Amino acid sequence: MGRVQIDDFLAGCLGGAASVIVGHPLDTVKARLQAGQGYGNTFNCILRIYRNESVAGFYKGMSFPLASIAIYNSVVFGVFSNSQRFISQLRNTNRKKSPDLIDVTLASMLVGWVSVGIGGPVDLVKIKLQMQTQPANPESLSIPQKSTLLHYQATFRGPIHCIYCILQKDGFTGMYRGAGAMLLRDVPGYCMYFIPYTYLCHWLTWDHHSAPSALSVWLAGGIAGAISWGTATPMDVVKSRLQADSLYDRKYNGVKDCISKSYQNEGLQVFFRGITVNAIRGFPMSAALFLTYELSLKALKTNRQSD
Repeated sequence: MGRVQIDDFLAGCLGGAASVIVGHPLDTVKARLQAGQGYGNTFNCILRIYRNESVAGFYKGMSFPLASIAIYNSVVFGVFSNSQRFISQLRNTNRKKSPDLIDVTLASMLVGWVSVGIGGPVDLVKIKLQMQTQPANPESLSIPQKSTLLHYQATFRGPIHCIYCILQKDGFTGMYRGAGAMLLRDVPGYCMYFIPYTYLCHWLTWDHHSAPSALSVWLAGGIAGAISWGTATPMDVVKSRLQADSLYDRKYNGVKDCISKSYQNEGLQVFFRGITVNAIRGFPMSAALFLTYELSLKALKTNRQSD
């Protein structure tokens, strides 16, 4: 059995940072469309954010994911690459010329489970900060809740203050609100992420004994991201709504309740809100992530060989 390779974790960290910088503006648009009120379609949402909040509005809540998603993707890529190698060795498929579908699928599913443990709190804080224009309704609160709400000013002054408010209200488990929906999104979502990327890279590399070119990685990563985020949209909507729920004026009691109430109030189309921006956002984000990951991995290995 081979040992864990640290390079995959380091390269994933750099790739994660690149993806946040590229994709955060559209991620804010997606969050507003899925969990906000009165934004209409994607174009109207972009215009409204720009008119009301200028360019800075698209970058709300970016500082926390920039730091945390770098770590998150470090774990995602480290776990995927190492677990795929271990599974291939166990099943004796590591000598095959083409990637083995079962190996890639099992590694992708494992990543989906692991990702929620780290990504749940990150996504929660990010959504809370992105939805700052959706304050709690004071009329629906009790007197003690109103005083608490006034104490916290109903908005968050930053990531640390947001975490503090959540922990004060709901304890540690409150940091994992929406984790069930995220699990249902990420296990199949990562399969639709790594499987297309792996095979597209293989097919776009004419000499399968050589490493894929930068263009092949960029294209394969972008297409995989668009596919994954497009198909994950229904559960992403449910996750976003659960996480955007006010700390003091809860609409939903869980995944099933959120699905039921969303469908009753807005119909089936509600689960496809943001699918366009998800697919569009998925391409540049994932292209930047995979390209940075592969180039960083190559640089790290070259530097190690030269030492």
